Amino acid sequence: MDARRAAAPDPDFVLPDYAGGGLVNLMSSITTALADGSPYPTLTALPPETLAAARHVLMLVVDGLGSAFLARQGGPLRRCMRAELTSVFPSTTASAIPTFLTGLAPQQHGLTGWHMYFREIGAVVAPLPFRLRTGRQALRDAGVSPGSLFGLTPLFARLTRASHVVSPENIVHSDFNVALAGPAQRYGYDSLEEMFAVLADLLRRPTPSYIHAYWPRLDSLAHEHGVDSAEVVDAFNALNASFTRLIESARDCVIVVTADHGFIDSPPGETIDLDDHPALRATLLLPLCGEARAAYAYVRAGREAEFEAYLAAELADRVRVYRSASLVHDGWFGPGEAHPALGDRIGDYLLLPRGRAILRDWLLGEVRHAHLGVHGGASAAEMRVPLVVVVRD
Repeated sequence: MDARRAAAPDPDFVLPDYAGGGLVNLMSSITTALADGSPYPTLTALPPETLAAARHVLMLVVDGLGSAFLARQGGPLRRCMRAELTSVFPSTTASAIPTFLTGLAPQQHGLTGWHMYFREIGAVVAPLPFRLRTGRQALRDAGVSPGSLFGLTPLFARLTRASHVVSPENIVHSDFNVALAGPAQRYGYDSLEEMFAVLADLLRRPTPSYIHAYWPRLDSLAHEHGVDSAEVVDAFNALNASFTRLIESARDCVIVVTADHGFIDSPPGETIDLDDHPALRATLLLPLCGEARAAYAYVRAGREAEFEAYLAAELADRVRVYRSASLVHDGWFGPGEAHPALGDRIGDYLLLPRGRAILRDWLLGEVRHAHLGVHGGASAAEMRVPLVVVVRD
């Protein structure tokens, strides 16, 4: 197996567009319009001038709302869709939300998956809940803060207008949110109706503002029940109804709705469990990090050939293998100079499951949850997200 460089993709293989058609470019349009500029090209489908002219700019991130799902469901959100964008890589909340909150590509913000190895503290960490993977201990208990570990400047600290962050009550004041909201005023909510009531109130205020709102319900339901389940469709229909009422009453604003990633379903038979591959696990220095759909492998020194040979012999039809350094070279995480710790955070190899497969590498004592809906990979359904735009004079 030649894992030195990225192989030719199959037709359902989508890499991020950082040149004018992705989430990073959407954030570039926003920072160009409302802050001090951006190192990335602006979004072709939404020029900064459209945003700068509005009193309020509302960004609503609907976790897990892939453009393929939106096309199947329709409704007012679909009718207001202006373009299709690519997510970042990997196509996951843990990498895309930092892009929304900093304006940076993963190449620069350096947050590359749900589980990440941080050499700075010698541990595997879940950055969003900001806790250790083993034992789930909060990093604050060890005297570590997101500011010291990530070293990132919130987008809201750069804006030239008032800013607001609207998130579920259970996470709005989390260590991660507090750090990356910066000076923005934070509002929690407990229901979809309450979130839209907060948004309607903010859009009525006379002071120009930028509003970032986040709704995770579609994501949590898709993980549990599957992307096209009745539970997900019902939640989406409620979102469509609330969206309709908001745009009917809103004035002097631009409302943008998009997502961090889409979804595929991965039935239980598609799971590749490292418990069933002890010879492969023996070549690893650390447990697999990243995502079940995009896993970073840290290989013991001198065992690279053994690692590659096992994958070629046993899993070539189910897993693509790449040298992690080639992904940086080929721009999977974004353009420009990389975060100084990026190499430490993406391991030696990327394992990218084919089709609907996922990779699991459980630790002792870890609760072995099962997700039907998954994301993080490079399929079109995971990578392509909608850009919904409503301009109200």
